[in-house]
Amino acid sequence: MISLARRDRRPEVMDQPGLDERLHHQALEGLRRGNLVSNTARVLWRGLNSAGLFDASAPVRVLDVACGGGDVALGLAQIARRDNVSLEAHGCDVSPLAIEHAQAAAQRNGITSAHFFQLDALEDPLPTDYDAIYCTLFLHHLAEPDGLKLLGRMAAAARRVVLVDDLVRSRLGFALVWVGSYLLTSSPVVHTDGPLSVRAALSIREARELAERAGLQGATIRRHWPERFLLGWRKS
Repeated sequence: MISLARRDRRPEVMDQPGLDERLHHQALEGLRRGNLVSNTARVLWRGLNSAGLFDASAPVRVLDVACGGGDVALGLAQIARRDNVSLEAHGCDVSPLAIEHAQAAAQRNGITSAHFFQLDALEDPLPTDYDAIYCTLFLHHLAEPDGLKLLGRMAAAARRVVLVDDLVRSRLGFALVWVGSYLLTSSPVVHTDGPLSVRAALSIREARELAERAGLQGATIRRHWPERFLLGWRKS
């Protein structure tokens, strides 16, 4: 039996340099399907809305940190277009292949309000002209010092809101990810990394404590399907 009492971070295939491009694109597509089933874009949309970002008529700018294939940012842009909300959904990632993948997806879907660019969220300055900065399925990749650094940098750079959506470390979560990774994609990268991601994920208590230590006082955390959490913080 695998113990999930503590975080167990192990190297994931997606984090390794030199990953074959075909396998990388395939993995990004598999992650897109996982986010679609998890309704990730809709969960983030509700988080942005509950934070009051759509109360004014001014355009809203949001940045997806470590955006991968850009599917969540594009999902937000599609919801905004359907609901007639003025939204610029941008994304950044350290991987040039991921940025290429994301921009190609934006062009295929005719989403001109989306823009993707290369950036190392832990080393490069984060832009300060976004109303909300968020990340999905990124926090569990980071050791505690880097997790604190990321949250602090996001809080300092965002004009109004920080959102973090990630996995919950639990037996149910492990089972869902293991089964889902095989049902949703043939990607061997996802098959390997999915269970590793749950083992590296935070519990709700750990996520709350990390946010407080990073200076995100008063952050809220809401658990949602399928064994994920949404952490939200607003600047006072």
